[in-house]
Amino acid sequence: MERICTLLNDALSPYQVQLDAVDASGHRQLSVVDMRGTSVLRRSVSLLQLQDQRLLVDLVDGLHRDLQIVEGRLQPCVIAALRQPVQTQGTFA
Repeated sequence: MERICTLLNDALSPYQVQLDAVDASGHRQLSVVDMRGTSVLRRSVSLLQLQDQRLLVDLVDGLHRDLQIVEGRLQPCVIAALRQPVQTQGTFA
Protein backbone atom coordinates (compact mmCIF):
# COMPACT_ATOMS: atom_id res chain seq x y z
CA MET A 1 0.00 0.00 0.00
CA GLU A 2 3.00 2.28 0.48
CA ARG A 3 3.62 2.18 -3.28
CA ILE A 4 0.01 3.26 -3.92
CA CYS A 5 0.43 6.19 -1.51
CA THR A 6 3.58 7.24 -3.33
CA LEU A 7 1.80 7.09 -6.69
CA LEU A 8 -1.15 9.09 -5.34
CA ASN A 9 1.16 11.69 -3.81
CA ASP A 10 3.00 12.07 -7.12
CA ALA A 11 -0.27 12.35 -9.06
CA LEU A 12 -1.82 14.91 -6.72
CA SER A 13 1.25 17.00 -5.91
CA PRO A 14 1.49 19.48 -4.17
CA TYR A 15 -1.17 17.76 -2.07
CA GLN A 16 -0.38 14.76 0.13
CA VAL A 17 -2.52 11.65 0.43
CA GLN A 18 -3.12 9.78 3.67
CA LEU A 19 -4.77 6.36 3.84
CA ASP A 20 -6.32 5.09 7.05
CA ALA A 21 -6.47 1.43 8.06
CA VAL A 22 -9.01 -0.90 6.46
CA ASP A 23 -12.40 -0.69 8.18
CA ALA A 24 -14.91 -3.48 8.81
CA SER A 25 -16.47 -3.04 5.35
CA GLY A 26 -13.10 -3.39 3.59
CA HIS A 27 -12.75 0.30 2.75
CA ARG A 28 -10.08 2.83 3.61
CA GLN A 29 -10.51 6.52 4.29
CA LEU A 30 -8.44 8.54 1.85
CA SER A 31 -7.61 12.10 2.89
CA VAL A 32 -6.07 14.73 0.63
CA VAL A 33 -4.11 17.25 2.68
CA ASP A 34 -2.83 20.66 1.54
CA MET A 35 0.62 22.11 2.33
CA ARG A 36 -0.64 23.54 5.65
CA GLY A 37 -1.77 20.10 6.79
CA THR A 38 -5.48 20.86 6.33
CA SER A 39 -7.63 18.04 5.02
CA VAL A 40 -9.35 19.33 1.87
CA LEU A 41 -10.97 16.07 0.67
CA ARG A 42 -11.97 12.79 2.26
CA ARG A 43 -13.20 9.74 0.42
CA SER A 44 -14.02 6.19 1.36
CA VAL A 45 -12.31 3.95 -1.19
CA SER A 46 -12.44 0.21 -1.67
CA LEU A 47 -9.32 -1.90 -1.78
CA LEU A 48 -10.24 -2.81 -5.36
CA GLN A 49 -10.04 0.87 -6.38
CA LEU A 50 -6.52 1.00 -5.01
CA GLN A 51 -5.41 -2.28 -6.58
CA ASP A 52 -6.95 -2.17 -10.07
CA GLN A 53 -5.04 0.20 -12.37
CA ARG A 54 -8.12 1.37 -14.32
CA LEU A 55 -10.07 2.06 -11.14
CA LEU A 56 -7.08 3.84 -9.63
CA VAL A 57 -6.84 6.11 -12.68
CA ASP A 58 -10.56 6.88 -12.36
CA LEU A 59 -10.07 7.65 -8.67
CA VAL A 60 -7.20 10.05 -9.41
CA ASP A 61 -9.23 11.75 -12.17
CA GLY A 62 -12.11 12.23 -9.75
CA LEU A 63 -9.81 13.60 -7.07
CA HIS A 64 -8.28 16.04 -9.59
CA ARG A 65 -11.77 17.25 -10.52
CA ASP A 66 -12.79 17.60 -6.87
CA LEU A 67 -9.60 19.51 -6.06
CA GLN A 68 -10.34 21.92 -8.91
CA ILE A 69 -13.77 22.52 -7.38
CA VAL A 70 -12.26 23.05 -3.90
CA GLU A 71 -9.71 25.48 -5.37
CA GLY A 72 -12.47 27.39 -7.17
CA ARG A 73 -11.06 26.59 -10.61
CA LEU A 74 -14.09 24.53 -11.68
CA GLN A 75 -17.75 25.04 -10.87
CA PRO A 76 -19.95 21.97 -10.18
CA CYS A 77 -22.57 23.35 -12.60
CA VAL A 78 -20.01 23.17 -15.42
CA ILE A 79 -19.51 19.48 -14.73
CA ALA A 80 -23.27 18.92 -14.75
CA ALA A 81 -23.57 20.76 -18.07
CA LEU A 82 -20.78 18.69 -19.60
CA ARG A 83 -22.54 15.49 -18.57
CA GLN A 84 -25.80 16.47 -20.29
CA PRO A 85 -26.32 14.57 -23.53
CA VAL A 86 -25.81 16.72 -26.57
CA GLN A 87 -29.12 17.33 -28.30
CA THR A 88 -28.87 17.23 -32.04
CA GLN A 89 -31.37 18.90 -34.27
CA GLY A 90 -33.33 16.68 -36.60
CA THR A 91 -32.46 16.69 -40.25
CA PHE A 92 -35.04 17.54 -42.88
CA ALA A 93 -35.19 15.93 -46.29
